[in-house]
Amino acid sequence: MSSLAFVLVFGAAIAHAAWNIIAHGISRAGAPFLWWGAVASTVVWVGAVPFTGGLGADDLWSFALGVVVSSVLHVGYMAVLQRGYREGNLSTVYATARGTGPFLSVIVAVLLLGERPSAIALVGVAAVIVGVVAIGLVDRGRGAGARRLDPGIVFGLLTGVAIAVYTIWDAHAVRTWNLSPVAFMVGTTLLQIPFYSIAVRRRWSAVRALGRTQWRRILAFGILSPLSYILVLTAIQIAPVALVAPLREVSVVLVSLFGVFVLRESRPAWRIAASLVVVAGIVLLAW
Repeated sequence: MSSLAFVLVFGAAIAHAAWNIIAHGISRAGAPFLWWGAVASTVVWVGAVPFTGGLGADDLWSFALGVVVSSVLHVGYMAVLQRGYREGNLSTVYATARGTGPFLSVIVAVLLLGERPSAIALVGVAAVIVGVVAIGLVDRGRGAGARRLDPGIVFGLLTGVAIAVYTIWDAHAVRTWNLSPVAFMVGTTLLQIPFYSIAVRRRWSAVRALGRTQWRRILAFGILSPLSYILVLTAIQIAPVALVAPLREVSVVLVSLFGVFVLRESRPAWRIAASLVVVAGIVLLAW
């Protein structure tokens, strides 16, 4: 992987971890938060479109198709992720999702996109996936969770499937039609607003209240969430999806450390050890 692609994805991971921590803190707001997130993301980034290559292509039909499909996929992803945050631990949901997503993305990238990562890179991919899954399984078998399937794992797996689907589609769109990552992200967030507007149609008072009390977090989300994916989309244009998708998961290390030291989640030694496995995989990916 090139140095530029590595820096882009590493920066995306930091931004991604930050917005997930922010989202976890107000996830119980549900649809009102998602509505504000889509609005903030669109408003913050739309002004950058003319300075980042416009749409990136003259084919308006291709651009429209790309963002319409992507917006639907991202709405599904966010809905499942937010439900998971309400049902399970931050580290369990986040790490399980981030392990499943790249695992499926690598398989699809190799089978359908014709990518052929090196042997060392594939070992790094495997280490990243093993590490994040280990973090996701930390709470398995403790207390009441030993007698039933942990809902955090269930929603984490569903989120991972959603991640793989939107990752492959978005990679196909920006590569095939040479779309600008910034315009693509703005179009996607803009088209998410109607979906969330339907979801909050009887809760506008809650939307207004959330905007008044949580505007700082909403603004931070509006900056960081699109930024993380714009960097990933840019990296996908110059590096294989099979490498970019797993490398994003350095964010799991940051979120796990937040869970250990701030949220005081269980088994800190296990979480940190699994995070080190992720780091080892990252080193191999950057080899």
